[in-house]
Amino acid sequence: MSAPPLFPINEAEVDFTAIRAQGAGGQNVNKVSNAVHLRFAIHGCSLPDAIKERLLALSDQRITTDGVVVIKAQTSRSLEQNKADALARLQALIDSVSTTPKRRKATRPTLGSQRRRVDSKVNRGQVKALRGRVSGNE
Repeated sequence: MSAPPLFPINEAEVDFTAIRAQGAGGQNVNKVSNAVHLRFAIHGCSLPDAIKERLLALSDQRITTDGVVVIKAQTSRSLEQNKADALARLQALIDSVSTTPKRRKATRPTLGSQRRRVDSKVNRGQVKALRGRVSGNE
């Protein structure tokens, strides 16, 4: 079982819109709206500012230029299950940015690795030099 989310979503900040799902329908297709559009405004939510900044910095196609997360859920035939799926996907998106990324510690390549790299480049150059035309006295 997964751990509880660090920053749970306040459902009052989420806007749901029922839409018609794409794909093959059948006799019921024009009567039932069972897909869900979830809209979550990042700027107006109660999340900490650091998480808001990391969410806005993501290069995710679900986040608009206005800072609104739009998630479409249509995997299930049930409207309630699609709502739950959309909320779970939004929570996963928020959880992905809730932990601060580790800072990279700058290191230098060792002298041995530098020598191995140059030796392999020299060796590769010699192999390629042998691929030329054979000049012979014929």
